[in-house]
Amino acid sequence: MLYQSTRGGGKRLSSAEAIAKGLSEDGGLFVPESFPLLTQDALEKIVLMPYSGRAACILEMFLDDFSPQELGQYALEAYGEPGFSNPSIAPVFKLDSGTYFLELWHGPTSAFKDMALQMLPRLLSAALRKTDEKRGVCILVATSGDTGKAALEGFCDVPGTKIMVFYPRDGVSDVQKLQMTSQSGGNVNVAAVEGNFDDAQTGVKAIFSDEPLRAELSKQGYFLSSANSINWGRLVPQVAYYVSAYCELLACGAIKPGDKINFCVPTGNFGNILAGYYAERIGLPINRLICASNRNDVLADFINTGVYDKNRSFYTTVSPSMDILVSSNLERLLFELSGKDGGAVSGYMSALSGTGRYEVPTAVSGELKRIFAGGRCSEGDTYKAIARMFNDSKYLMDTHTAVAYKVLNDYRAETGDDTLSVVVSTASPYKFCDSVLEALGQDSSAGGVALIDKLAEFSGMPVPAPLKDMRSKTPRFLDSVPIEGMKEAVKRFLL
Repeated sequence: MLYQSTRGGGKRLSSAEAIAKGLSEDGGLFVPESFPLLTQDALEKIVLMPYSGRAACILEMFLDDFSPQELGQYALEAYGEPGFSNPSIAPVFKLDSGTYFLELWHGPTSAFKDMALQMLPRLLSAALRKTDEKRGVCILVATSGDTGKAALEGFCDVPGTKIMVFYPRDGVSDVQKLQMTSQSGGNVNVAAVEGNFDDAQTGVKAIFSDEPLRAELSKQGYFLSSANSINWGRLVPQVAYYVSAYCELLACGAIKPGDKINFCVPTGNFGNILAGYYAERIGLPINRLICASNRNDVLADFINTGVYDKNRSFYTTVSPSMDILVSSNLERLLFELSGKDGGAVSGYMSALSGTGRYEVPTAVSGELKRIFAGGRCSEGDTYKAIARMFNDSKYLMDTHTAVAYKVLNDYRAETGDDTLSVVVSTASPYKFCDSVLEALGQDSSAGGVALIDKLAEFSGMPVPAPLKDMRSKTPRFLDSVPIEGMKEAVKRFLL
């Protein structure tokens, strides 16, 4: 299977080349030329497998220059103990007969990014060998909170790699910040950016497109790659957990083969929900993908109107991983919905860069609405959802999961759709102790890490081991840089 750029430029690449490269020279993202088919027979076999086997089967469908033996071994290493505390890896929790939660936060950093970033370093290392790359790789990451720590953990002390993470200085939780700034490893670096996530992401993209810098780094034996979901090797492992969730529902008798289900996904950079779209494209029976936005509702508006407009206020919210106005992975969806027209996508991206706005044709908007629904959740409703769920069911949600649950309920009320629905739960509530405690009517005036014990005492929910250990962590990385200083920070790290 070959991969092409969403903007139509550059040559077709193998999956190993696409993973090693990360981003196309024309600024586009790599996508498969076609989609493989997950047959009913194959799905029934996958149901009987553990999560690692399911993941390996999905990866085999997309990464045909990696052997089944390689992918099977990588999956065993990525999704084994002690990294994941739950033997199901991505368990499905039943709230009621029509509502389930797909818990993606049982990994080493207690967030859904572990599902991909425990796999990506293995895929990238193998891709570098397969492409005969002799230079070292520097992974650049812009994070809205969870990707940074998961990437740091995944690439820590991996031979031949360095990793530098940029996060918005005032746009992550206390726990997220300490997780990143206390990261161990001799090949890692972390810096706060004096701006929001969109600023950090724009800065990283500018570094990737800086040809003189790339040439200078190459002379010193380095090239740049990405661990954000713009890298295909980061995105494709996420397809597996949608398939696994369906398998779990089949295994417990909640659905029958062929039954369609909904997924409601808290969405910021569009990578998580896009993986669900790819799962639908290969044949997973999905009825609707419900995109849940917080106050930064650019995606919900786009789905409902066909107009993408980032010219609006940016809000720092209690669900910080969704505080994004420029959703990079939406470009991949536009490419598919536009009939793989790279010129059209280039036009959208040029308009976004120039005016902050673009509008898709009616045909594209109609297809978008056929597959997706979009909704938004206020700060107040986020708190109410957390409190109501805990009081009624003793189930504790983090702020992002709460946004999705509220949006799902709104969607059901508006449409009458009673299809079995899965809320994609993206983070442990302990990563956002202050907001969760405030929602529960408890004092949250102490620092985030100090509140871990308080939330545990009040809720009775066990603290994930990686977060329990945070009490003894001391920050290593204290740098804060302006947007225009990001390139120099990378050079200081590497040269």
